[in-house]
Amino acid sequence: MRTLNRKAVRRHFSRAAAAYDEAAVLQRTVAERLDERLELFTLKPARILDVGAGTGLLTEHLLRRYPQAQVVAVDLSEAMLRWAQGKLRRLGGVWQRLRGRCPAELVVADAYQLPFADGSFDLVVSNLMLQWCDDLDAVLCELRRMLRPEGLVLFTSFGPDTLRELRQAWAAVDDREHVNTFIDMHDVGDALIRAGFGQPVMDVERYTLTYAEPMGVLKDLKAIGATYSAADGRGLIGKGRLQAMLKAYEAFRDADGRVPATYEVVHGHAWAAPEVFRGPDRPRDGVHEMTLDDFVRQVRGGS
Repeated sequence: MRTLNRKAVRRHFSRAAAAYDEAAVLQRTVAERLDERLELFTLKPARILDVGAGTGLLTEHLLRRYPQAQVVAVDLSEAMLRWAQGKLRRLGGVWQRLRGRCPAELVVADAYQLPFADGSFDLVVSNLMLQWCDDLDAVLCELRRMLRPEGLVLFTSFGPDTLRELRQAWAAVDDREHVNTFIDMHDVGDALIRAGFGQPVMDVERYTLTYAEPMGVLKDLKAIGATYSAADGRGLIGKGRLQAMLKAYEAFRDADGRVPATYEVVHGHAWAAPEVFRGPDRPRDGVHEMTLDDFVRQVRGGS
């Protein structure tokens, strides 16, 4: 992956905070899918860490699913967490006793350096955040550090087929990189093993959003802060090349007159293995690839 400018990533998401929930249709759907997968585990966590919590799309699900747990939501953008705070304060039911206080602890921090002691959490979750980390090994090692022995990490990220139409349209214009690079699920599985996780399970879901015009894809990406953030600043483009790209994108228009934007969503979970298993020389043995149906049967103890 090209090195990302962390300050630019934070700035883009901060600017998008106010409009994020309205535009983040896919992110909301994937958060719901991640929450559904938690039903398959008998885990009763006392402390939960939501890394890259944004406006709290997944945090809200965690609070409802585990009302007795202490939930900590972390994000790089303070503006995102301010919106999460307002939304979470309005939750009713069990949180009414909090008298208007936010039911989750909100912490501004980078996933590369989390301000918590080793083994602080029973469950670490992350929804569509890892693709914004160009050093996946470093971030996964930090998530592993957060977990107690046999704790669970559950996450989603974008795979390499994400925004393939946009990538191909830009390729017809020039040879520069205009779309963030996304990591294959096999490489994510390898990184989990290197970071000291055991029994990683990976699978993929694909989503297609459709638009009346190619510009709608770019507007949605900007609305959620998901714009290209290379450290060398080469994401800037001229009007002429933009128009050429939009024209090339028209080749993907379907029979219904809509243009698609494909998203490959990688789902993964793994357990915090004992320290003896950690290290960069750990072999890939133990990485499992399976269908979602097989995953459900395994977790539920079926044959």
